[in-house]
Amino acid sequence: MSIRLLVCDDSGFARKQLIKALPPDWNFQISQAANGLEGLEVIRKGHGDVVLLDLTMPEMDGYGVLQAIRDEGLQARVVVVSGDVQEQAVQRVLGLGALAFLQKPVDPLDLRKTLREHGLYKPAVAKPAATPAAEPATQASVAIPVAEAPNAEQVSALQDLSKIGFRDTFREITNVAMGRAGALLARVLNVFVKLPIPNVNIFEVGELSMALADAQRGGAVSAVCQGYISGGIAGEALLIFHDSSFRDIAKLMQHEGEVDNNTQLELLMDLSSLLIGACLNGFAEQLDIRFSQGHPIILGQHCNFDDLLRVNQTRWKKTLAVELSYSIEHHSVNFDLLFLFTEDSVPRLQHKIQYLME
Repeated sequence: MSIRLLVCDDSGFARKQLIKALPPDWNFQISQAANGLEGLEVIRKGHGDVVLLDLTMPEMDGYGVLQAIRDEGLQARVVVVSGDVQEQAVQRVLGLGALAFLQKPVDPLDLRKTLREHGLYKPAVAKPAATPAAEPATQASVAIPVAEAPNAEQVSALQDLSKIGFRDTFREITNVAMGRAGALLARVLNVFVKLPIPNVNIFEVGELSMALADAQRGGAVSAVCQGYISGGIAGEALLIFHDSSFRDIAKLMQHEGEVDNNTQLELLMDLSSLLIGACLNGFAEQLDIRFSQGHPIILGQHCNFDDLLRVNQTRWKKTLAVELSYSIEHHSVNFDLLFLFTEDSVPRLQHKIQYLME
């Protein structure tokens, strides 16, 4: 009997990776959804016996889908595949009824093992070679690996995803890097970090202020900048921290005493070292490169975001901007992490990720 499989992820590139990782000898009919609401409708129509579900999506996230499946008593067996690798994220999805959690980018062997363990997939076994007359008749049969060529359903689904662009692919790479950084921050502070959907765009610096208007919430900000470079790929990372968040983050980092300017500088440097380094490592691992990082510098303290950009606009000019707006659950802590790749870096990045897109 054919399994009705749903792959639900807002990234076409992520869906393509998952579909390529599926066992080619698995008998399934595949549907795709680009957000939680679309996915839920597919499940309600009975086309989601098995669901491979992302967590960070627009319209409705994976947690919302799992909650709706439980509340409505829908028949769907869910394996979460996400870049949000926080321990609390894993425990929450299992508590909501997910069968298992796999981290992105998914390993095909881990996916097959998980599907087998939960009775969703049974590998095809070829007939063993004829037993020689001299051998006992009770000789155990031997499983012969099946061919790894994609089956018809995989081929059709991959053809539908044949025109995935650079922006979608790089956004998914960012999503994985962001999740690694969020998980590290969650462990250090013993909190749950609310991860955003990354924004990836190419801007003139004059457009950057308008595009990042959300970074101005809460009034004054303070910012740290750190450069990075690797074989034709270069840029600067900015941690923009909202001044209203300093008191809460000081408590989480177990600082005692007054939160003065020196303390705020220490907190900024500690956070920037942790987050920027973890994100860059996530980028580097996926792109098979190694970044050299410069020393962090203070761009400004207690200033308006527009002023911060205006003072530094000659540094950035046209840029590939990656925006991540983090927050911490149950705490008044908000900060933005920006990666501003130079215009000259884009062709090199396109070349590096081309093999991932194919």
